[in-house]
Amino acid sequence: MATVEADRLVWTPALLAARIQHTLIRTDATHDEVVRHCRECLEYGFDAAMVGGDWLPLVRRELAGSPVKVASALDFPVALMTNAGRVEEARALVEAGADEIDVGCKIGWLKSGSDRAFLEDLAAVVRAARPARVKVMLELPLLEPGERERAVALAVEAGVAFVKNASSGAVGRATPGQIRFLRSRVPAEIGVKASGGIDTHDRAVALLDAGADLLGSSRGVAIL
Repeated sequence: MATVEADRLVWTPALLAARIQHTLIRTDATHDEVVRHCRECLEYGFDAAMVGGDWLPLVRRELAGSPVKVASALDFPVALMTNAGRVEEARALVEAGADEIDVGCKIGWLKSGSDRAFLEDLAAVVRAARPARVKVMLELPLLEPGERERAVALAVEAGVAFVKNASSGAVGRATPGQIRFLRSRVPAEIGVKASGGIDTHDRAVALLDAGADLLGSSRGVAIL
């Protein structure tokens, strides 16, 4: 559990691990790497194993009977699939064993003022993914201030379980300011996940202290 020392919250290794979604999403990831990834999740007590959809059956078997969740990404990293494709893939990921799905969103539609299309697309993915929880990657570094406000409001209306600052470090490094922004804009029942360049213990703790509920990182073991 977390403790307080001199008015500062201290994250124990166990509590910190329980907030990390240990990520292995690479096109060249091998069977043995995925198995090792699952075993790290079990050993350290990570919140979830985040893997590509093609590895979900293997990960489900490796984590069977454990509290570690199985997570995957949809339309990542560029979010260019059709809505029909996104909906069918969401269903397929759930059937393959995903408990949670991190999905890209249609940033170009938002920037074009097509808010209704943005909302309906995301809401359709949320419905198709049930009972899996959907986390939407809002790509805040690509958005202007007004676009950020609209993106968050539309995501909440679409029924997502979590909002994320970005899909990865390729878009931008997660910052405490981004996390505070998201936490201040969504109701308490919606979570905030930080993603992008989370590679050190101090950076992870700063994001949690800023209000992140979860962290997405491929550097989970190094962080601990």
